[in-house]
Amino acid sequence: MNEKFEHLIERAEQLIGRIESILPQPLAAPADWSASIAWRYRRRSSGHGTLEPVRHLAPMPLEALKEIDVQKEKIERNTRQFVEGKPANNVLLTGARGTGKSSLIRACLHAYAPQGLRLIEVDKAELTDLPDIVEVVSQRPEKFIVFSDDLSFDEGEPGYKALKSILDGSVAAATPNVLIYATSNRRHLLPEYMKDNLSYTHTEDGEVHPGEVIEEKISLSERFGLWVSFYPFSQNEYLAIVAQWLSSFGAGAETIEAARAEALVWALERGSRSGRVAYQFARDYAGRH
Repeated sequence: MNEKFEHLIERAEQLIGRIESILPQPLAAPADWSASIAWRYRRRSSGHGTLEPVRHLAPMPLEALKEIDVQKEKIERNTRQFVEGKPANNVLLTGARGTGKSSLIRACLHAYAPQGLRLIEVDKAELTDLPDIVEVVSQRPEKFIVFSDDLSFDEGEPGYKALKSILDGSVAAATPNVLIYATSNRRHLLPEYMKDNLSYTHTEDGEVHPGEVIEEKISLSERFGLWVSFYPFSQNEYLAIVAQWLSSFGAGAETIEAARAEALVWALERGSRSGRVAYQFARDYAGRH
């Protein structure tokens, strides 16, 4: 009888262990924060969240970023204030694709990592877990940038309200060692429609105060204290970026000059004169010559 009872207890404990393994668990801090200066937040299929170190982080010096000096000065100044423990703002970087928004954040990370700056990348779909991430790092001595790239929302997505709460408006006080940096091609992060701006008093679906729809749509972007806009490059700016990247790949002045015509054709074929296109051309050209 005792053997049967002990066997039953053992089976029950195994069952409880299996159930616990699939239940959502609180986010645990990494065992070794020195494993990397950058981390990715991932939510497993079981619902468990984890912070994974980025083992191979591409170097990006600030001086390598050309033709965005105004934007670079603003972001670097804000990041420096943050690292030094001075007041600093959450940042929204918006504008043309491939103009260096994400690269500028990576460059700031490399520049200020020796002073304790760290980065945690969070996908849009996982922004609902932001409070857990902030709680885990709140007692750390490092300064953390929570970075969300190419951020935009469709109406009703849960991450939208979670991000609003973290930025400003929650009953919890802001954590002094965490800032949010986000990039987006949309200035207000949500789709905007002409009907939202029509000055009528009610809509066919019963909306009594449609003007408040507009207020709701811009309320998230307004919670970023610093807006930095990026613009398409001119032909000369594009060629200057091409020259900088070719130089970084070891090309000499004659090679860079000879590449100008091909660089313009490359941009024409791609339909863009962005910094990303310039980098891709430089890699291709340097590899062939």
